[in-house]
Amino acid sequence: MERWEPERIRLGISACLLGDEVRYDGGHKRDAFLVDTLGPFVKWVPVCPEVELGLGVPRPPVRLVGHDPGAPRLVVDKSGEDLTARMQRWAAGRVAELRGLGLHGYVLKRGSPSCGLVRVRVYGDDGMPGRVGRGLFAAALTDTLPLLPVEEEGRLTDAGIREAFIERVFAAARWQAFTASRPRARDLVAFHAAHKFAILAHSPRDYAQLGRLAAGAGPRLTAETLEAYGARFMRALAVRATRARHVNVLQHLAGFFKRQLDDDERSELGEVIAEYRRGLVPLVVPLTLLKHHVRRLRVTYLADQVYLRPHPKELMLRNHV
Repeated sequence: MERWEPERIRLGISACLLGDEVRYDGGHKRDAFLVDTLGPFVKWVPVCPEVELGLGVPRPPVRLVGHDPGAPRLVVDKSGEDLTARMQRWAAGRVAELRGLGLHGYVLKRGSPSCGLVRVRVYGDDGMPGRVGRGLFAAALTDTLPLLPVEEEGRLTDAGIREAFIERVFAAARWQAFTASRPRARDLVAFHAAHKFAILAHSPRDYAQLGRLAAGAGPRLTAETLEAYGARFMRALAVRATRARHVNVLQHLAGFFKRQLDDDERSELGEVIAEYRRGLVPLVVPLTLLKHHVRRLRVTYLADQVYLRPHPKELMLRNHV
């Protein structure tokens, strides 16, 4: 698996979340998790749509208005100046630049009329926020790069959403590194095998379909097969993993060396998996014990499984899910 690991994760981000003083009031919204915890593992690509559009700091606030939440207009709050077409033109060009950078994910500012991903206020003609929509830059980003892992910083306070997003980010990075290595058909089979349990924890149905793609690649791996596999791979990981599917994966992993354990060891492993199922311990507890047995018993196939280490342990993401 190491040959597919990228040197550095590249994440786009709303610049204010890094502490840049680019908000309309000259302030920022520095996020401690993103800067202090995740920061050492990533290269940030900061973007502030409103500043890059030339609105300056400080500036009059802007808002989304209109009757159609799917096509709101971006207007300056006080003057009513319509910035919609200008923002859409800029966003199209900026997203094209970002695509060329090969980003592995993006973190957007919650509630922003330019960057908000979900439930951004859309005001009616009476000045009341009656609907919700997406920020104009966020819409351009997600419409153009639908497979890119994207989240808002506000949603990342949820431990499950945070772990799922970071897992997808590192998976996207591995896939980009894999495709850049000029892989052959047998390499795709190996990639699929290494991600078996990671995919099963999200979507067993997609795992089966991905397996057919990998097995049917033939002697020469085509660009079409790679594109099809990559798209389904990222869609599979976007399916939220459940506790029940994690339990199925943990039990499957335990079955690889069940006969090599003594009675006490089998009982201990079964107990911690049951405790995870009941929500008494986080996922890291059964995983730590499984990894101990994998190392001790030298189970090579499991040692290469991405599921056991989908992201750096220093992030402690599975300590809370």
